[in-house]
Amino acid sequence: MFNSLSDRLTSTFKNLRGKGRLSEADVDATVREIRRALLDADVAVPVVREFTAHVKERALSEEVSAALNPAQQVVKIVNDELVRILGGETRRIRLAKNPPTVIMLAGLQGAGKTTLGGKLAKWLKGQGHSPLLVAADLQRPNAVTQLQVNGQRAGVPVFAPHPGVQSEFEAATGDPVAVARDGVAEARAKLHDVVIVDTAGRLGIDAEMMQQAADIRAAVNPDEVLFVIDAMIGQDAVNTAQAFHEGVDFTGVVLSKLDGDARGGAALSVASVTGKPVMFASTGESLDDFEIFHPDRMANRILDMGDILTLIEQAEKTWDKDEAARMAKKFVDQEDFTLEDFLAQMQQIRNMGSMKKLLMMMPGAAGMREQLENFDEREIDRVEAIVRSMTPHERLAPKIINGSRRARIARGSGVHVSEVNALLERFGQAQKMMKKMAQGGGIPGMPGMAGPGGFGGARKKQQAAKGKKKARSGNPAKAAQELAAAEARQANAAKALPTGAAFGAGEQEFDPSALNLPKGFDKFLGK
Repeated sequence: MFNSLSDRLTSTFKNLRGKGRLSEADVDATVREIRRALLDADVAVPVVREFTAHVKERALSEEVSAALNPAQQVVKIVNDELVRILGGETRRIRLAKNPPTVIMLAGLQGAGKTTLGGKLAKWLKGQGHSPLLVAADLQRPNAVTQLQVNGQRAGVPVFAPHPGVQSEFEAATGDPVAVARDGVAEARAKLHDVVIVDTAGRLGIDAEMMQQAADIRAAVNPDEVLFVIDAMIGQDAVNTAQAFHEGVDFTGVVLSKLDGDARGGAALSVASVTGKPVMFASTGESLDDFEIFHPDRMANRILDMGDILTLIEQAEKTWDKDEAARMAKKFVDQEDFTLEDFLAQMQQIRNMGSMKKLLMMMPGAAGMREQLENFDEREIDRVEAIVRSMTPHERLAPKIINGSRRARIARGSGVHVSEVNALLERFGQAQKMMKKMAQGGGIPGMPGMAGPGGFGGARKKQQAAKGKKKARSGNPAKAAQELAAAEARQANAAKALPTGAAFGAGEQEFDPSALNLPKGFDKFLGK
């Protein structure tokens, strides 16, 4: 959504690098480019004026002129201002003291209210709530049916006493206000703690439909009124938001279709113009593509700083803890990393969602956006097909896979033999790295880690140097003295050792565990 804006801002900040001090002309040029970038992104003009005025004022103040790195300080100022116009802080749903909590959805037709009702219901169910969907949209054809389908997919019951309009040729019948009121009563009777009321949308600022929404609000007295807005509608978002604010007095905003390729000015305008926070964002067509809107994280994404916190939250939500514990134990026991483990780890990553979305949350992802856009998600399917075409023994011992086996695997997975060879080669490299890390060798080339280029390599050199024999003096008399002193030390050390067994152990019992041998090696030792 914000790719174009992110690229423009990143390019602007690059021009400030290397400057020890920013002049007023530098600040003016930077603010001018920021203004153009925001206007091109369809951000409302009043919001742009206020944003650039604050950035310029702070950029010319002492906090930048006294900074060691003015360019980084300007980036911080822009980040702070983006967070401010996006709402400032994360806003959560206010739950009613006496359940059920009533949430009403409002917005234009086509903004995605019905789909978002299913997403919100599934998200609330995952949070431990017991939501009920109420189908109060009786105007749009098949709106009730769509909500019932979404409720079934989300595993949430739907209260739909009236079928609504089934065809565009039918006239609207039924009373949506009565349906909404009865839905709240049904939730109270069946002990649902959250009610989500889906209302009818409108094609424009329709006074009659706006009055209907106001009547529903008065009938159910909702705790939250969420205004669902299409993030791709641009400048018109401000007028629409203001009209709904006056008509139904919404308490929060939900941005739908945030995964689109439009310029995304609505997201940067609505919260600032209406004073109402953006609470949720819909980022895809699946019911799982739904997340809490964090202004600070969204600002980081726009400035190409990544969104590691959201990435961690998704991993914690989908990661199998038992599988992670099994892999950790295997790592500690220095067991080989097999293709079975590789397949399990790949399944864990796939459960987190689209690989493109995950990689775009990494800092600096804008620099490789073209490669990410060209990334084929089906590549993961091909890799999985190759591994599943192997026998269980081949997955545990890839070294036995010879030419004929590779040809059979390629036929079974529908790929060329070269792709099987490439996968096995990459897996072999990964296996070696895992084994080296498990042995305490660390990652080769990493500072502080053992291996070539690391501190571990330097430590080994020092130990090797200590183990070398000291060179004897060229003076015959001094060399004789050194030799006599060395023989005396050896004689004293021999007297100090107990006799009767190897290693000076005497008659003590031999304990293999004291040697810190690899696991399972003790079976080769005999007494």
